[in-house]
Amino acid sequence: MSTLNWRRDPGYELRKMQHELRMKQLRSETEQLKSETEQLRKESAQMRNETEQLRQENRRLAELESRMDALLLSADSCSQAPPATGSN
Repeated sequence: MSTLNWRRDPGYELRKMQHELRMKQLRSETEQLKSETEQLRKESAQMRNETEQLRQENRRLAELESRMDALLLSADSCSQAPPATGSN
């Protein structure tokens, strides 16, 4: 008896098509976001590697600077003239 009162919903097909289109758009956006996320992860890893390389280079340069300072100090102490004596 309930089937006698059934009427076709004219908006159903339209809503179904809109829903399917929206789902397709969301899948596409999700794939794009996954791709962008992966790219950002790669860039982040590269930046971490570069940062570590710069830290190592800074440590190496600081060590060289320290050696140069030590050499300059020892050269300055060796090149100082002895105090003059009054017997000249």
